[in-house]
Amino acid sequence: MSQIDPYVLVLYYSSHGTTNVLAYAIAQGIEDAGMTARIRTVPTVAAETTASKAAIPDEGDLYCTMDDLKNCAGLALGSPTHFGNMAAPMKYFWDNTVTLWLAGNLQNKPASVFTATGSMHGGQETTLLTMMLPLMHHGMMIVGLPYGEAALNRTRRGGTPYGASHVSGAAHDQPITDDERELAIAQGHRLAITAQALSQANWKR
Repeated sequence: MSQIDPYVLVLYYSSHGTTNVLAYAIAQGIEDAGMTARIRTVPTVAAETTASKAAIPDEGDLYCTMDDLKNCAGLALGSPTHFGNMAAPMKYFWDNTVTLWLAGNLQNKPASVFTATGSMHGGQETTLLTMMLPLMHHGMMIVGLPYGEAALNRTRRGGTPYGASHVSGAAHDQPITDDERELAIAQGHRLAITAQALSQANWKR
């Protein structure tokens, strides 16, 4: 890891704003645990890719760079559910991380995932599970949400042991509940605590 202040990267893509809200709640939990949260997003992609997005967006969070990812102490990865999987812009981003994979830059770092859907059975859990796959190929360690979090038993619109989630409704007009916010904050806190512990571990064999 480079000689910069350690941070946990909160990397997300949001179509209608809900995943963005979850990302900032997770960032709050990271900061509450005493670590810096670096929030980044990814640009949209289109079938025709003859033009590229500007390096800095006109508004909103900055786009994630490979250095942002390479140098993080931990990662929270979020995407809305698109047919039971992560959205294409996020998948495209990860398809271009081969250089980091070859160098092993993310190995032994903790990661967690979060998502939002428009419908109750829109594929939250499959999205969370499939988002874990590239992270595991990179050698990251997955951090979930334990049932010791009381809100995980109370929540009615989202929240899973695989990661924070929310059902925003077909019109995407349902705000996250107090339970969902509590779970997202708890997830960020747990991820940061894990990142702190793993960063001090000796991985020599």
